[in-house]
Amino acid sequence: MEDYAIFTPEMKETHTILIPNMLPIQFRLLISVFESYGYHFALLESESRTVVEEGLKNVHNDTCYPALLCIGQFMEALKSGKYDPNKTALMLPQTGGGCRASNYIHLLRKCLRDTFPQVPVISLNFVGLEKDPRNGWRMTMPMIIRGIYSIIYGDMLMTLYNQCRSYELVKGSSKKKLDKWIRIMEKELRKGNYTNTKKYYRAMLKDFAKIERSSVPRIKVGIVGEIYVKYSPLANNHLEDFLISEGCEPVVPSMLEFILYWAINKYNDARLYGRYTKATPVYHMIFRMFYAKQREVIREMTAHGVFTPPHDFEKMRASVSRYIGQGVNMGEGWLIPAEMGALAESGTENIICTQPFGCLPNHIIAKGMSRAIKEYYPNANIIAIDYDPGATRVNQENRIKLMLANAKTAQMQ
Repeated sequence: MEDYAIFTPEMKETHTILIPNMLPIQFRLLISVFESYGYHFALLESESRTVVEEGLKNVHNDTCYPALLCIGQFMEALKSGKYDPNKTALMLPQTGGGCRASNYIHLLRKCLRDTFPQVPVISLNFVGLEKDPRNGWRMTMPMIIRGIYSIIYGDMLMTLYNQCRSYELVKGSSKKKLDKWIRIMEKELRKGNYTNTKKYYRAMLKDFAKIERSSVPRIKVGIVGEIYVKYSPLANNHLEDFLISEGCEPVVPSMLEFILYWAINKYNDARLYGRYTKATPVYHMIFRMFYAKQREVIREMTAHGVFTPPHDFEKMRASVSRYIGQGVNMGEGWLIPAEMGALAESGTENIICTQPFGCLPNHIIAKGMSRAIKEYYPNANIIAIDYDPGATRVNQENRIKLMLANAKTAQMQ
């Protein structure tokens, strides 16, 4: 058995668990769920150059950019003096797919071996990647269910926030409303009051609709791609903020879509390749349960009539077969062309695909599928942006500005 520090049951009382900030809204709510079970968490939000330098120092520069940033953030935090290494643990999310992301945890443990060998690393995954019987971190089904609810509420807040702050007449009013609702939902999730979703959806919609907004239309820009770079401001150089500064409305697909994609892929693998296990019906049940929740979000937002609801996952899944098969599920797999097609079909024709440099699944399935998307939607304006330690922010933003110039020209015609 590999020799590394283990998060024991006793550490639940004594240790602070650090987690990288992939989804600024959703992870705050997710942490409140974990804390309701007695754990102590801290969300790492440092974006200094030291994060990249620590990442380059501790992992090979050919390593996937998300791994470099997460490990860099952890190492910077441990060296900062803010946390006692003897009372600190690290939590690293893992997808468990056929991707380098599944191996980040081994890179991190290797980095810690010579500097902080006493610091345990916890894997946050839903597919049983960490089977060490000594592990004191336990993801129970109630915790998983409540955690997914926190993602659903976070998705709603992210969607409303992006649809308001592009148009707000009083600068900062959308952020003020967002912070208010994060505090409300943190409190409700900690208390276990989270199942009456319609009540919270309607209250959020009503409250965000009170924000004074301009009626001048903005260019809508969809953001798709590798899951970490798509959502993390650290990884994508605050892409959403940049688009807003350019007078655009960022359209970011929900994290729930990735969860639905992950669940249905487990069922698809059984159906396509005969890999039926005892867990197969469980994954299908999870998919149906949370697809029903997505449908509920769509119904409530449509009935309210002010904001644009997310894309229906099953309609996306049905339409993606025009471009690619659902057996292609490495990394974000067929989800990327599905999201690009849904965005283009719904009028968000300008799309940025965010990719870690050298991420083969995303380059093949994103860049490789752009032409297929354009065959169905000739006006689709798709650009792929690579993110890595050597890519300059100026170059990335200049390429996006060129895309936006094309979008403005098309709008005038």
